[in-house]
Amino acid sequence: MPTYYRIAPLLANQPLGATVEVRGWVRTRRDAKGDFSFLEINDGSTPANLQVIAEARLDNFANEVRRLTAGCAVEVVGTLVASPAKGQAVELKAEAVNVRGWADPEHYPLQKKRHSFEYLRTIPHLRPRTNSLGAVARLRGALSFAIHRFFNQRGFVHIHTPIITTSDCEGAGEMFTVTSLDLEHLPRTADGRVDKTRDFFGQPASLTVSGQLEAEVYALALGNVYTFGPTFRAENSNTSRHLAEFWMIEPEMAFCDLAGDIDLAEALLRQLIGEVIDAHPADLDLFCRYVDKTLAQRLDAVANREFARITYTEAVARLERSGRSFEFPVSWGADLQSEHERYLTDEVFKGPVVVTDYPKRIKPFYMRANDDGTTVAAMDILVPGIGEIVGGSQREERFDQLAARMDEMGIDREQYGWYLDLRRYGSAPHSGFGLGFERLVQFVTGMANIREVIPFPRTPGSAAR
Repeated sequence: MPTYYRIAPLLANQPLGATVEVRGWVRTRRDAKGDFSFLEINDGSTPANLQVIAEARLDNFANEVRRLTAGCAVEVVGTLVASPAKGQAVELKAEAVNVRGWADPEHYPLQKKRHSFEYLRTIPHLRPRTNSLGAVARLRGALSFAIHRFFNQRGFVHIHTPIITTSDCEGAGEMFTVTSLDLEHLPRTADGRVDKTRDFFGQPASLTVSGQLEAEVYALALGNVYTFGPTFRAENSNTSRHLAEFWMIEPEMAFCDLAGDIDLAEALLRQLIGEVIDAHPADLDLFCRYVDKTLAQRLDAVANREFARITYTEAVARLERSGRSFEFPVSWGADLQSEHERYLTDEVFKGPVVVTDYPKRIKPFYMRANDDGTTVAAMDILVPGIGEIVGGSQREERFDQLAARMDEMGIDREQYGWYLDLRRYGSAPHSGFGLGFERLVQFVTGMANIREVIPFPRTPGSAAR
C-alpha cells in the first residue's frame, strides 16, 4: 500500500524508492513528444510543486492525463525517485493518476502567468490557490497557533468575549448596529421615534470594537487572561491599513503597570516573529524574493534588537525638528499619523519604537491618568513599514478618577455601572493591550495592502463572499 504524504514533508524527508500517494491540484502540464507528460502538483502545504512523470503506459494517459489543465484535482500514486533536472531533488514516477475534479480551461481564472493582487481580490474564493496567498494563509495559521502557545506558556487563561455588545469601548461611535427589527416597518413610539425596546435585546446593540472591557472583568478575578477574536469598526476608511472586520489579540494582566505591559507586548512580538523565521523559511523566502526585498531585515530588527522607547512629547519634538513637510502638521496634542509613525521607525530609529504617555484628550476614558494631569499611561508599539501594530495602557483602577473622567467625556455612569463596580470591589492596578492580527500578518509577509492578509476582506462597499 502506498504511504500518503503531504508534499511539504515529502520534499523535506525525500524517501527515495518509496511508493507514495499525493493529492493536490495541477499547476501546469508539459508534454514530451507523446511518450510522457510532466505534471506540476501543489497541495497547499508548501509553495513548492512536486513534479510528476506520467508515462504513456498509464491506462488513462491519452483520454485523461493529456487533458489535464491548471486547477484540476488529482490523486497520484508512484515511486519517489531522484530527479536529473536542475531546481528539484526528487520527482514522482507515476503508477496511477486519478482525476478527481476537472477545471474548464476556458473559464478557470488562474493561469501560469502572475496575476495582480487587485485582480485576485475579485476572486477571493480561488486566490488561496496562488503561491502568495497560500503562503499568507499558512503564516496566518502559524501565527494564530503561536499566539495561543505564547500565552499558554505564561499561564494566561483564554476567554471568549462577546461579539454583540452594548458598550463602546473606544468611545468613537464607529460601531455596526445589530438589530432584528424590520427596517421597512420600524416600530414607533408615540412621539414618532424608533421604539428600540421592541428590538431583540430590548435596547440598542452593536458589534464589538474590542473585548477589552470584558477581559478586564476576568483579569480582576483570574489574574492574567487574553481574548483573541473578531472585532468591527464602521469606519469609512479605504486605506491599505484598515478593515471593517479584523481580529485582535487582547491580553489583560492584574497587578501589572505600564512597564510590564510593554515588556509583555515586546516579548510577544519577538517570539512570534522568531518562530516564523525559524519554522517557515520557504514561505518567508517567497515574500522576501517577490513581495518585499527589505522584509528579512525588518523582521530581524524586531526579533533581535531592543525596542526604542520614547515619550509622545519626545516623539513630537523629533518630528518638529525633522524639517519634513508632513501632510498632517505636527503639534503637541494631535494624534500621530501613519506618516509620522513611519518616519520614526523607518528613518529615525530604523526599527521598532515604543511611544508612551499620550495626551489624555486623544485617548479613551479607561486609561490611567498620569500625575502631570495632561497625559495618560498609554503606549503604542510602532514597527517599520506598518506604523502602529500594538496599542495599550495601564487601566485607571481608581474609582474617583475613573468616574470623573467618564463625566468629563459624557459617558453614562449607569450604563457602565458594572465597569465601575470593578473599582468598588477589590480594585487593583492592571494593564493590557491590543495587537491587530492582520497588521501583524501584514508586517510578517511584507504585503502592501491589508486586504491580502485576511481570507475575505470586509471594507466600505465590499462584503462579497
